Amino acid sequence: MKLQPLSRPKCSSVGPKTLSSQSHNVIVCPRQSRHARPQFVVRRAAEADAGTEVEVTQAEAAPAPQPAPAADAQGMDPAAAAAAAAAAAAEGAKAELTAELLSREVARRRNFAIISHPDAGKTTLTEKLLLFGGAIHEAGEVKARRASRHATSDWMELEKQRGISITSTALTFEYAGVQVNLLDTPGHQDFSEDTYRTLAAADNAVMLVDGAKGIEPQTRKLFAVARLRKLPIFTFVNKMDRPALNGFEIVEQLEKEFGLQSYPVNWPIGSGDRFCGVYHRPTKKVVLYERKGKARGRAGREYELTDPELTALIEPDLMEQLQEDIELLEVLGDELDHEAVLRGDITPMFFGSAMTNFGVELFLKSFIDAAARPGAANTRTGVEVSPTSTNFSGLVFKLQANMDPRHRDKVAFVRVVSGRFEKGMKVKVARTGRVVTLAAPQRMFANERQTVTEGYAGDVIGLTNPGAFAIGDTLVTGPTLAFPPIPTFSPELFSIMRCAPNQKKAFIKGVEGLLGEGAVQVLYSTDEYVVDPILAAVGQLQFEVVQYRMKDEYGVDTTLEPMQYTIARWVKAGWPAVEAAGRMFNTQVVKDGYGRPVLLFRNEFALNQVLADASEKLGELSPFALPPDV
Repeated sequence: MKLQPLSRPKCSSVGPKTLSSQSHNVIVCPRQSRHARPQFVVRRAAEADAGTEVEVTQAEAAPAPQPAPAADAQGMDPAAAAAAAAAAAAEGAKAELTAELLSREVARRRNFAIISHPDAGKTTLTEKLLLFGGAIHEAGEVKARRASRHATSDWMELEKQRGISITSTALTFEYAGVQVNLLDTPGHQDFSEDTYRTLAAADNAVMLVDGAKGIEPQTRKLFAVARLRKLPIFTFVNKMDRPALNGFEIVEQLEKEFGLQSYPVNWPIGSGDRFCGVYHRPTKKVVLYERKGKARGRAGREYELTDPELTALIEPDLMEQLQEDIELLEVLGDELDHEAVLRGDITPMFFGSAMTNFGVELFLKSFIDAAARPGAANTRTGVEVSPTSTNFSGLVFKLQANMDPRHRDKVAFVRVVSGRFEKGMKVKVARTGRVVTLAAPQRMFANERQTVTEGYAGDVIGLTNPGAFAIGDTLVTGPTLAFPPIPTFSPELFSIMRCAPNQKKAFIKGVEGLLGEGAVQVLYSTDEYVVDPILAAVGQLQFEVVQYRMKDEYGVDTTLEPMQYTIARWVKAGWPAVEAAGRMFNTQVVKDGYGRPVLLFRNEFALNQVLADASEKLGELSPFALPPDV
């Protein structure tokens, strides 16, 4: 039965809605029903954006008898033309509303990762940011390990035991109407590969520097990665409540080590026991540090430099030093160049103490104002994807197994790149073409989870992974596209891992799980009769973590047999090149998880020897590997 366009609908009560004679531009669409009489969905054009639907029966939807309307010049009767125009207007309004919503949500998001040398105070700073953001009410200070409290971001039992961060976690909080997505990274150099993957999902980096030690080795390594990603970098000089370097020494280190200009947004007044506050350059005011009571660590009252009260609150020599420092700071420039910050050419610098809270909220406020919003991303083919594109796309940058010991599941961390994420949506995995329904998306807060219904560019969503996702995967709803892959680091330590014969099944499951999440690289012998995997790691602690997790999560006791190799190189030309090269000096040929040839060398001398003897046959050797192309 074909419904005619409605000029004036016959009205009747239909559940919670009643169609009145004043209704306008009613669109009637058939809906399948298990009832004998067909049902229809009536949607007013004015309600189309809100998605208001009212179900009525065929009899209720039928129009009252009317004389046949005259056709217009194009052969369409006036009522049909009006309905078509209303539908087009509704679609246009919906598209406009969607674009406005996407722009508004993207504009209020900030996303960053913290990079630092171990013991610079990264976990403490993370906790204090969450504290000021209202996400937690008690900071689990690292030194309180003997108590029952532990840092929120350190969720793994081994992290709690050792007091260090060895995994990446995603933490979200609101501050001043802005949603902040904090990507907490491992605080140990042995897990720099995990940090690199996290930086692939970040829009900004916060470089944490120990005020007493300045730039340290791990900071250098991670800074190079952030520079490679062209991220804006914000510097927080921590531990000013302890004896620290002169601020200008750290400014000089940044320029000498990294070629990076800095702009101190605030400047410390004293250090150690004499640390009493900062001079805030944008406002040209002194902010004093509260040392006692409930306000301890909070920014106290602000003072003009000329305020006579300051002379009673700041020791004379510190006040004199501050005046001299302010004059020298003018040489670094009067105003912060925000465009240069976004290009990564200048780093805004802040001083404070995460342990005592001072300077943390001042940093957070300035960061929100100056940080990069989620921006456009380029695909592997150079196509630019806008964050406000209506098509959803996301990047899988991390997999983590067994975050919930009750379920032993695997979670994929997805950075939303464009569009709107919605619970229950269907996405395509670009690498495999597989379509997956995202039925149970979660917002991750360390190992805690909260169901989410939507997300926008810059957000990090946790997806239960049934084996559909791999690190570096691109998820899309529109045309297939793929973001650049995430490389692995060149390992430096190699060990053969074994287990008891009666634990082989659980052993294989554990190895596959840890390989999938990138906890360690796994290589295999080319001898089909040798089945024990070769673990390849950047640092010794990775091996310890793998053994701990094999026992804790899979119930498998393992042993490790160290191998006398220190360098790995992937043969880009594949197996034909390896066969052509023949026997190689002090070299073992193995294969990676994708079956590709990898050469293991004892030392640089052995590598150079092979390059001299067989470089033409082997072709290019790569220190890292990318996943196979889509």
